[in-house]
Amino acid sequence: MTVSFVCRTESTLPPERLFDLARSIDLHVESQRGSAERAVAGVTSGLIGLGQQVTWRARHFWIPLTMTSRVTRLDFPESFTDEQVRGPFASFRHVHGFEATPTGSVMTDSVEFTAPLGVLGRLAEKLVLARYLERLIVRRGRYLAGLS
Repeated sequence: MTVSFVCRTESTLPPERLFDLARSIDLHVESQRGSAERAVAGVTSGLIGLGQQVTWRARHFWIPLTMTSRVTRLDFPESFTDEQVRGPFASFRHVHGFEATPTGSVMTDSVEFTAPLGVLGRLAEKLVLARYLERLIVRRGRYLAGLS
């Protein structure tokens, strides 16, 4: 079963700037220090672009995890999409959207994922994973919005 959620983050930054901050491998690593996340293959620093991949290593729930994702769509400065190529999920898709506002911009993160392991995975999705991932995305959005 696929789980989805949407997070909206307001920022005083223009959408073009927030778009590039959201594509920054270096800022992603900084925003996820709590899980010791790091880029270990593919694009490991700078801005990731269309068709490019990054492999992340992190520790979540005291478990070391590796996930490779690819940018499958990029429409500067409105949106880009990254999707899991290999990793812990049966599927994972993250659409990053950006809109101008009178005071800056709004970043909308739309996440869809499916846990592995059938019934056990569905139970984990509902009990733990959805809230955990949403908190990570909210924290990352606040981090990026706070940069000026």
